[in-house]
Amino acid sequence: MIIDATPRLSQMVREVWKPLTLLFIWDCIVTIAYYLLPFHAPSLPLTLFGTALALFLGFRDNSAYQRWWEGRILWGTMINASRNIARATINFLPDEARDLKRTICLRHIAYVNALRCQLRKQPRDAVVLQYLSPEEAGPALGRTNTASALMDGTGKRIDEARRRGWIDTMQQHSLERVLIDILNAQGGMERIKNTPLPNQYRFFPTFFTRLFCMLVPIGLVETLGYATPIGSTIAGLMFLAILQIGDDLVDPFANTAHDLPLTAMCRTIEIDLLELIGDDAPPPVLPDRGVLW
Repeated sequence: MIIDATPRLSQMVREVWKPLTLLFIWDCIVTIAYYLLPFHAPSLPLTLFGTALALFLGFRDNSAYQRWWEGRILWGTMINASRNIARATINFLPDEARDLKRTICLRHIAYVNALRCQLRKQPRDAVVLQYLSPEEAGPALGRTNTASALMDGTGKRIDEARRRGWIDTMQQHSLERVLIDILNAQGGMERIKNTPLPNQYRFFPTFFTRLFCMLVPIGLVETLGYATPIGSTIAGLMFLAILQIGDDLVDPFANTAHDLPLTAMCRTIEIDLLELIGDDAPPPVLPDRGVLW
């Protein structure tokens, strides 16, 4: 996630430079053809076209941002629920269950990091084995949804604590309610990740934006003359940038500079839980050149 307060024009140009270069070449061709060939540019209602396209792109960007913001809300829920499950575990279980307290907290740190890797489609074995032994992590790593498997194991350990008499059924119920909140948040994240925007939201904005950029120099060449490549390219840059914004926000878990800082949020959970059980915690994740990962 980019956290710089000042927008970086270089970042925007770097993401749209390929279609922008093609657009500039097309603008030059139209300008040269206007002066070398006997043709008159048709009168195009560019204002009407541009207004309709801007509304279309704005609606698409709003839909993409809604997905991004929903993902942030779900991860906020995950952070709060993680603190609650650790706090309740530490407070409910007696001192003789010290090892179980530690195990549940470490399993949860492994869980959020496994979920992060699943959403980003990255290998998850290393992050799980960083907190759990191979024997502890093996059953979960053998399943397709490693994060859910780790949460299943946590539920079993809570039930084990109840059977040993360390907690009563009411305390178990309280812990299970927090686990349900965590899994509901995970389900919402997986829904966003596995449900792309409809094809119409992806194809038509791209098609109409590129078509409009091709028509702009034809409609402006009689007015701008030799300045047409500059004016048309600047106008095209604005529409291509708006189109790119929707592409950047549509998947908040894709591990790009525009997506949610899952690594930083998982580190926040890790710090809180390790300090709660008395272990040394790593430092928070810091921005790298204005980007928080």
